[in-house]
Amino acid sequence: MRYLLDLLYLALLIAISPWLVYFAARHGKYRQGWGAKLWGRVPLRGGNRRCVWLHAVSVGEVNLLKPVLLALERTYPDVECVVSTTTLAGFELARQRYAPRLVFYCPLDFSWAVAAALRRIRPELLVLAELELWPNLMAAARRRGTRLAIVNGRLSERSWRGYRRLGLIMRRVMRLIDWVGAQNETYAARFRDLGMASERVAVTGSVKFDGAECDRSNPSTRRLADLAGFAADDIVVLAGSTQHPEEKLALEAFQRLVVDHPRLRLVLVPRHPERFAEVAKMLDDSRIAWTRRSLLQPGKPPSETRVLLVDTVGELGAWWGTATLAYVGGSMGSRGGQNMIEPAAYGADVAFGPRTENFRDVVGLMLAANAATVVRDGAELERWLRNSLEAPAESTARGLRARELVLAQQGATRRTLEQLGELLDRTAISP
Repeated sequence: MRYLLDLLYLALLIAISPWLVYFAARHGKYRQGWGAKLWGRVPLRGGNRRCVWLHAVSVGEVNLLKPVLLALERTYPDVECVVSTTTLAGFELARQRYAPRLVFYCPLDFSWAVAAALRRIRPELLVLAELELWPNLMAAARRRGTRLAIVNGRLSERSWRGYRRLGLIMRRVMRLIDWVGAQNETYAARFRDLGMASERVAVTGSVKFDGAECDRSNPSTRRLADLAGFAADDIVVLAGSTQHPEEKLALEAFQRLVVDHPRLRLVLVPRHPERFAEVAKMLDDSRIAWTRRSLLQPGKPPSETRVLLVDTVGELGAWWGTATLAYVGGSMGSRGGQNMIEPAAYGADVAFGPRTENFRDVVGLMLAANAATVVRDGAELERWLRNSLEAPAESTARGLRARELVLAQQGATRRTLEQLGELLDRTAISP
């Protein structure tokens, strides 16, 4: 089957190559890592320590792996953890967050590339975040004797129905996996339906709850608040992980509200770096005073600026800690929402749009606890902001309920570590 997959992957790569070239030239994406992606030329791991290879697709998965990685290293000090990722943003964040550990681009699922990468890394355990089913990588790992685990497993209804159509092929893929730690029982049942043996699937909860920072006075958040010149009585509205047109909607609401609420500050954090210039142009066209995060300097806070564009990668988690009112983006378009756990953990009053399929379980918990608000368009976004500003006690109470919910859901890392430890104890690498 591996050679048939290679042919299919090659055909797909050729078909999308004009699109890749366009984005590489226009936005700087897809320029890096082709030696690793096409040929498996990842860093050559030295020494003879045991190794766990953790794979995260992009920024979200890179962040969620942190508590698992740190728990593994604390419990198994003889084990070396290495991290791979797929996207440029994920790679840059992983290097920033996990240095001096090995960080590299994961090879594409060509049989020769994954085999070469496995020879160079020599992992005893391969840990895939959420849902990364790459048949050639998984089969090559099993041929070496490497154990396979999926942590924080998530299988949306759309993905589940798509995989079901593959029938026997998907059942063969599922047999390659030693263990799945699913976020909830719905996801666990879908993994079992695709062919995972019941004893190899467990409900662990979401690791994202464990990785959430709850202390607003943490050093990273305090440093950013000082850089931005936030005062104690400022009311920070933060729109994070946004996509078009969410920044525009947030800015328009802010411009109308700041007249009556002069202590308002607006922070915009677009999801993708290639959109920084687009959002900057929108701010210029609005003729409002604004500045870029990249221009902030310690000891020199901006004086007349009430709007900040965060044009850096990897800081959103800390910026959420500055927010009084937090709008979680990617939820008014087709993206399916972004992580609302981080602002909830800080006790911010949280809102998001109606398209939150990627976080359906978290959204369900928050709405059931009256710990978040759904806003369907720009008018509802402005109405939520206005109501929160005019009824601060109710807004604060929603934030406190959100924080309490996050604290009550923690524990997935411990349950995940127990199972990964059992896999490590059973692992034997073939020469």
